[in-house]
Amino acid sequence: MGSKKKKKALKQKLDQTANKSTASSKVLAKARKKNILVLGIIIIYTFICFSPSLNNGFVNWDDDRNFVENELITSLNNQNFWENTVNIFQSDVIGGYNPLTIWTFLIEQKVFGQDKPFYWHLNNLLLHLGCCFFVFWIGLRLRLGIIGTSILTLLFAIHPMRVESVAWVTERKDVLFGVFYLAAMFYYLKGKQEGFKSKYYWIIAICFILSLLSKIQAVILPISLILVDYYLSKDHLITIKSIIKKWPYFLGSLIIGLMGIYFLKDQGSIQQEYNGISRLFIGSLSLSVYYIKSLIPYRLSPLYPYPSSLDWYFYASVISFLGTAIILYKAYKNKWKVLFFGLGFFIANVILLLQVLGAGQGFLADRFTYIPYLGLFFIYAFFIEKYISEHRNRSKIVLAFTGIVILVYSICCFQQNKIWKNSETLWTHVLKYYRNTTLPWGNRANHYRDNGQISKALYDYSQVIKLKPNRPEAYNSRARLYFNFNHRDSLLKALDNYNKAIELKPEDCEYIVNRGATYAKLGDLNNALANLNRAEQLDPSFPNTYLNRSVIYNNAQDWPNALSDINKYLELKPYHSDMWYEKGRIHTVMNQYQEFLNASNNAISMAPNKGLYHYERARALFLFQKYNDAKISMQTAIRLGYRGDQGLVNQILNKN
Repeated sequence: MGSKKKKKALKQKLDQTANKSTASSKVLAKARKKNILVLGIIIIYTFICFSPSLNNGFVNWDDDRNFVENELITSLNNQNFWENTVNIFQSDVIGGYNPLTIWTFLIEQKVFGQDKPFYWHLNNLLLHLGCCFFVFWIGLRLRLGIIGTSILTLLFAIHPMRVESVAWVTERKDVLFGVFYLAAMFYYLKGKQEGFKSKYYWIIAICFILSLLSKIQAVILPISLILVDYYLSKDHLITIKSIIKKWPYFLGSLIIGLMGIYFLKDQGSIQQEYNGISRLFIGSLSLSVYYIKSLIPYRLSPLYPYPSSLDWYFYASVISFLGTAIILYKAYKNKWKVLFFGLGFFIANVILLLQVLGAGQGFLADRFTYIPYLGLFFIYAFFIEKYISEHRNRSKIVLAFTGIVILVYSICCFQQNKIWKNSETLWTHVLKYYRNTTLPWGNRANHYRDNGQISKALYDYSQVIKLKPNRPEAYNSRARLYFNFNHRDSLLKALDNYNKAIELKPEDCEYIVNRGATYAKLGDLNNALANLNRAEQLDPSFPNTYLNRSVIYNNAQDWPNALSDINKYLELKPYHSDMWYEKGRIHTVMNQYQEFLNASNNAISMAPNKGLYHYERARALFLFQKYNDAKISMQTAIRLGYRGDQGLVNQILNKN
């Protein structure tokens, strides 16, 4: 009898446990659904805030160097995809080694082409949304509630300082490295809390490598993981064991870091506007501004140029370094884990970007805060949630105030996206704050020049010269504007400006070549050749020397010399389809059929949709009595919309 009672009691306990387990599973499933719903709303809201970026084009600030004029991107055809891929991973762009980012541009070139910038901007935005996705789940893993996690994710998602990283196609590297960086952090947190599975190690390692190949800033990941160890530990200490276990990550960071320094120095991208102790004050002011702008994103600009001199507030700002160090020390000593983790994460991820080394054109950049601000936003979200939970009677007021702040940020974010619409809107915005800086004037002038807005371009170039009369670049740029007109007065003005540029920088090949081209347009071939020959002596690797000289020889019907210069040019720039076309045309004149065919095929492989190439190949094939091949090429030219001389077209198409 007693045995039956025990069995019955045991069964009741098991049933109760099962019921509790079922109830717990239902609660977890319900919470997960709620989390997914909240995350979905945040993602949609973020997409709306950044939607103006989808209407933007490309800008003349590094977009040109990264993909618009990057031959590894523009030369893409059906045959050289993998060859270009290998070259991308073996080279840098403007001193930066971020090959995975450049490779994504190659993919977009292949799939969309550069006449559809919408898709390039969309991909930036989708990557940002991916970062927001991981931030949300990281927030929950860091033991924030749904309110704190939502605040953290919204701040990361729509803070106006995010815009530069999303709306500027070149800054694909921020959102690309960010999504892999945050994915690695998430899986590390998951492994720490649930136990590491072998697949987690692989995911973290792969994400880390991909992040490193996207942007050098990813080298800080091992320090971020050490901070995660600290945050999740019971005693809230940073241990030697935690540091040593990250040695594979530190090794990867070291390799990429050394490569980054090498490329920066090799390209001359490490600029020293100030030296010595002055660099410390540049960094301290940058840090102070980043703190302030995390709360009050005022006076946002794509460019924050170095000042002409250091004012008092640069020296006073050194307190930001001292204050940060003191707070970190006290937080660690007193085990204020949220403050130490958040502030430590921010400092670790921003410290290399404070321009103490002086790499770049400005001493601040909104994009530098893309990942670092996660630390500060975590602190803000935690304490807002904590205050709400401890002061229920004031929770509505605090939530309302937080909502208003986020709404204001959202509006600013929405509007800030619009300044990246094109180069004119971009540089006009910069000039609102920095009218005594030459870069925005010069770049806006280049935009006006390239779009035929002559009077506006002349005005902006004049402003550059007014600000820096001893800078040769402005004279060269203004000369290019005059050079575009073929009447003599404009060409003489171009010549005057090139002379001034060369006077200021006598050994610059570009200026000498441009002056030679101007002499050629004026009909002074002796001076033209003298300048081009001088440029070749100064720098035999400057391709435009051979381009311009080949034109002179071509017009003089000096075919051997023209062909020689074209060959020299193609050795330096092998992906220039127009030059392959010109090479083929000269071989045609010289009755060199096989050489013509090889050059023509190269041109067409690089630009298969250019009807002119097919038309000229048809004409040459016809001259060489290859009538059937000529007919096929002419039909292709017509299909591509190029007809040329109708008499020749009919003659080729009707030839039996």
